[in-house]
Amino acid sequence: MRTLLRPTAFVDSPFGHDGKVARLAGGMSWFAAVELITVEGKRRTSTELVPVEGIEDRFDEEMAAQWEALTASRPPLQLGDRTIRLDQPQAMAIVNATPDSFSDGGQFPDGKAAAEAGAAMAAAGAAIIDVGGESTRPGARSIWEGDEIERVVPVIRQLAAAGTAVSCDTRKADVMTAAVEAGARMINDVSALTYDARSAGVAASLNIPVVLMHHQGDPQTMQDDPRYDDVLVEIYLWLEERIEAAVEAGVKREHILVDPGFGFGKNVGHNLELMNGLALFHSLGHPLVVGASRKRTIGALSGEAPADKRLGGSVAFAMKAMEQGAQLIRVHDVFETVQAIRVWRGLRDQALTPRL
Repeated sequence: MRTLLRPTAFVDSPFGHDGKVARLAGGMSWFAAVELITVEGKRRTSTELVPVEGIEDRFDEEMAAQWEALTASRPPLQLGDRTIRLDQPQAMAIVNATPDSFSDGGQFPDGKAAAEAGAAMAAAGAAIIDVGGESTRPGARSIWEGDEIERVVPVIRQLAAAGTAVSCDTRKADVMTAAVEAGARMINDVSALTYDARSAGVAASLNIPVVLMHHQGDPQTMQDDPRYDDVLVEIYLWLEERIEAAVEAGVKREHILVDPGFGFGKNVGHNLELMNGLALFHSLGHPLVVGASRKRTIGALSGEAPADKRLGGSVAFAMKAMEQGAQLIRVHDVFETVQAIRVWRGLRDQALTPRL
């Protein structure tokens, strides 16, 4: 049996609340209460809502470590010459150089067009451009790594040459290597280094940040009938295991980011519960990446709206993620999301301005 800590009761400002609120992950969100989640096996057996004031008196050693992870600042990402601050939310833009991605597959006729789109996203305020060459939408089949390399390398090379911070969205070790040689400075692996037996060792040797994302099943089958006893707890425990596996393989702990994998082997209810409980994952102690942009859940909640008609829902999920301290918001619609981030940041700046 163990206890997990989920921050809640977010407040606008810490002023006048000394000892009664805590700062979430060194960011711009403050919370006044914690849900103590008692876990046996892979599911919660009880919960208790307790105020921040005096909470440390109740901690055992493991809970104290979680508290330290929850409240510690996240150092900036260093992607080549670019420094990405993580004390505030940032947009991570999606560029899929694929013919079959669920939202923007086939949008770019060649690498040059994809790179130009990525440059426009960077100009619109995206901190990182995430370039992918293989669709991982529900039902998608894996492709040969040579084809994937051929799709992503020209895009990455052109973007990196212009000084853009570039991530490569891939599950394959050889693609990771080729992407970094072309100028990518982060790896975003939707399989959390489980798909390719060589990927963990390669990620360690590349010595750059890597995103470990939760998934259940592979893209071909993950949405057939996803099941969890307790989706929030199971994903937390799974990510905890993958973090330790990556560290054991040689990945530096400070290079790890986590993504709970919205929509990857999860139904609508799972996704909504995941988003409501998102702040729990900060107690893992790593920057949090959230990618809910244009996902199927938005369509399910809005009359089966197609992928290109899900902007409002995407921004709503982005705002919910920011409220809970997510550092990187992975999006298709950069201008609109960056605008939402700036408005959110304005609200926080005003709330954090002393009145006296």
